[in-house]
Amino acid sequence: MTRSIRWRLVAAGAFAIAVALALSGMGLAVLFERHVERVAVADLQARALALAAMVQPNGDAGASLRAPPDDPLYDQPFSGHYWQVMLGDELRRSRSLWDYTLPTAQAPPPGESAVRALAGPQGEPLLAVEQGLLVGQGRGAVPLRIIVASDRDELALARRGFLGDLLPYLGLLGAALLLASWLQITVGLEPLQQVGARVAALGSGARPRIGQDLPTEVIPLATEIDKLLDARDRELDRARHRAANLAHGFKTPLQALLGDAARLSGRGEAEIARSVEAIANQMRRHVDRELARARIQSGRARQSAEPGTITAKLVGVLRRTPQGAGIDWQIAIPPGLYARIDPDDLTEALGALLENAMRHAGRSVHVSARAQGGRVLIAIRDDGPGVPEADLQRLTQRGLSLDPDGEGQGIGLAVVADIVDAAHGELRLANAQPGFLAELHLDAAPPVAPGAPPSPFPKYS
Repeated sequence: MTRSIRWRLVAAGAFAIAVALALSGMGLAVLFERHVERVAVADLQARALALAAMVQPNGDAGASLRAPPDDPLYDQPFSGHYWQVMLGDELRRSRSLWDYTLPTAQAPPPGESAVRALAGPQGEPLLAVEQGLLVGQGRGAVPLRIIVASDRDELALARRGFLGDLLPYLGLLGAALLLASWLQITVGLEPLQQVGARVAALGSGARPRIGQDLPTEVIPLATEIDKLLDARDRELDRARHRAANLAHGFKTPLQALLGDAARLSGRGEAEIARSVEAIANQMRRHVDRELARARIQSGRARQSAEPGTITAKLVGVLRRTPQGAGIDWQIAIPPGLYARIDPDDLTEALGALLENAMRHAGRSVHVSARAQGGRVLIAIRDDGPGVPEADLQRLTQRGLSLDPDGEGQGIGLAVVADIVDAAHGELRLANAQPGFLAELHLDAAPPVAPGAPPSPFPKYS
């Protein structure tokens, strides 16, 4: 999972969302607390001004404090709501303070208020507002200090209630954001999946190249892969040409060596001639095999071939030979069946198998093909004597020929195996009892579009 880009992005997104929601929750809690405190201060200021009505002017005798207004909130001892009024030296307290006097500091200027943090009668923290006023005028004016306070635990309780209501919504928001992040990542990584699908199509031969019709960000990757494929094809072509040139270069010296062996035999050097001829024939088999391998178009597996058409052409050629004219050729291949292989390669492989079946058949050769689970199965069966079970596993070895007449060079089935392997297929050989059965298992290909130019078939004779 640690190597998955998707899960790494999801994990990073989930971490970022969690941090953002945590910071948002903390910020909202702070803002809510400040807002509640401002509301509480405004309420305390209003209550302080209401308590100013306790002042009773007495003319030249100054002023005095009358009885406070009835308010059950301030009558219960230690209720958490308190007030204290000081007019000059006269002090009045709410019943809730019992015998406790709120601590005082420097009084605010007359007409102004100050927010203070005080200790309550039981040591609890209080939010207090002190209002400064002046009763009377001139020298006879008397200072008035009004303190109204409430327990801060009520603010903390409101804050906890707000967070309790907020957390479920933050959880739902986090889940929605995580889902949106997953969808965003899925959409963002879709081009990479598209590139992966096209690379898989390259392997199966469904596409020649990845192409440029992709999102801008992945075009450089697709371009580099296509360049590598072009370089690989060029290198394969060069290697195939070098192998063909080398094999052709050996053919003339080998032919001359066989001629020298014939002259040695004419001079009575039969043993030396046979040794030279055996070595030359073995080398010629190697050369013929390399020539056949050089013709395999492994870089063109994206092409498709129709087994029915190719088989009909090859059987038509074999019927014109003396041995093929006496064979009953039975072909059962439905039209419209295509295999993912180069037509030239399929012609080479079927030609070798059909010629092999013709040489060993008694009276008939049966050729069939069918689609099976995304593959095309081509079967060639003759009614000949078959092959000893001990030799079945060795038939595709180069240089092995089981032809009793000695006409085969032992490279036909080996070349067929190379062709099928290059097309990512499989060659299966078995005794049919009676006869011999050769099966080609190749990937299926879509039918050729109407109007498409037919692939050229090499001449087979």
